[in-house]
Amino acid sequence: MNVNKQKNNLVRLGDYIEVYDVKNVGSKNLPFYGINKDKTFMPTVADTNELDSSKYKIVEKDVFVFSGMQTGRDVCIRLALYEKDEPILVSPAYTTFIIKDKSEILPQYLFIQFNRFQMDRYGWFVSDGSIRSNLDWNVFCDIQIPLPSIETQRELVATYNGLKALAEQNEALIQPLTEACQAYIVDCKKKYPEVELGEYIEFYYEKNKDCQITLEQGINIEKIFINPHRPNSDLSSRIIVRKGQFAYCTQLNNENVAIAYRTEEDCVVSPVYKAFEIKQQHKNILLPEYLFLWLKRKEFGRYVYWRSVGSAYEFLQEENIREYKIPIPPIPVQQAIVNLYNCAEEAKNIANEAREKMKTLCPALVQKALHS
Repeated sequence: MNVNKQKNNLVRLGDYIEVYDVKNVGSKNLPFYGINKDKTFMPTVADTNELDSSKYKIVEKDVFVFSGMQTGRDVCIRLALYEKDEPILVSPAYTTFIIKDKSEILPQYLFIQFNRFQMDRYGWFVSDGSIRSNLDWNVFCDIQIPLPSIETQRELVATYNGLKALAEQNEALIQPLTEACQAYIVDCKKKYPEVELGEYIEFYYEKNKDCQITLEQGINIEKIFINPHRPNSDLSSRIIVRKGQFAYCTQLNNENVAIAYRTEEDCVVSPVYKAFEIKQQHKNILLPEYLFLWLKRKEFGRYVYWRSVGSAYEFLQEENIREYKIPIPPIPVQQAIVNLYNCAEEAKNIANEAREKMKTLCPALVQKALHS
């Protein structure tokens, strides 16, 4: 294809793509998918039992799926590149297209162009002014993209794929590791007698009277310490949470208990919180990390909500926690379960960090493409 490149190495997208409209005329038994704002494919949530699949489009490897609807409303160009070998079906409302000549432009390179907020914002800018704010196909085709040499494209795609593989590999580990951890926890209930926590913990209500601690925190329903939405200038009435202690909000939000284990420096929290820790003489019997795994479970939330008291507000009382029962296996067993959980959390953190880096990587790769 001999298409003249414009200033700054830009070309018109429509000169390099073409509609690829393949209907499922044979009514093949293929799964139904859609695309979301994250530019990924997702199984359809609609009931497909009564659908006439022959009207749906077949999507194969290296086929793009595009929806111009609500581009302006969502500030997002809904577009995804299918990269698996097994074909799927998508709604006939989608536009499906392919690269005309892969020796000139790589599918993954084109996807990188659209996997960044700058392109979404441009799609919002050029979408029409109707209620739906659609990005029409002809306008989409007029979008200009940088087109470096195929060698440079391969280099950029390899960089992107390396980070993507890191995210996907760790995401694949999260579910089996989490399920294994929960299975071991449940197994402990079968193998070891349950005991009330009251024998192993003690509560604290230490005020920050001298204001020596200046780090104020809150706890969310994800069981994580966070910065408060409304910081306070006077911290003298705040409650101290020491490193190695648990803290929880006495006001319940249904079964979503705001409880967390403090592993960082001492902090202060609202007076509606209370703190407790494992008694010194029992720290060689019960690991705080193991205990926290039990307090994070939905079963604990249901239990304390059932035991809570109050009318307008439900309150979590000390005795509710003291009377909660858990099995306490030997320390090596506790540590093995905690290690498994930590592996799952590490995989989750690595995957999330890789995904975040991909968001900043795409604009950087586009800049490199512009100057190649």
